[in-house]
Amino acid sequence: MSITAGRKQALVKDYALGPGDTGSPEVQVAILTERIVNLTEHFKTHIKDNHSRRGLLKLVSRRRQLLDYVKARDAPRYKKLIERLGIRR
Repeated sequence: MSITAGRKQALVKDYALGPGDTGSPEVQVAILTERIVNLTEHFKTHIKDNHSRRGLLKLVSRRRQLLDYVKARDAPRYKKLIERLGIRR
């Protein structure tokens, strides 16, 4: 369900705004999106796993808050990010 360290490093490298950037909203949203996708796949086989479903809802909420922050600060950056991640909205 969680992502590997190598995959996380790849996401940081792809979405970082500059060298050494690990905490920008883009990186955080990309990591959260990867975790959300993994959990969604998990629920296809484990339908009754309600404890993990609560965690999924928390991840989605945290991602939504970060996306709202980016949208308020810089709308073109927000559009570029959601298109790149394939998030509909």
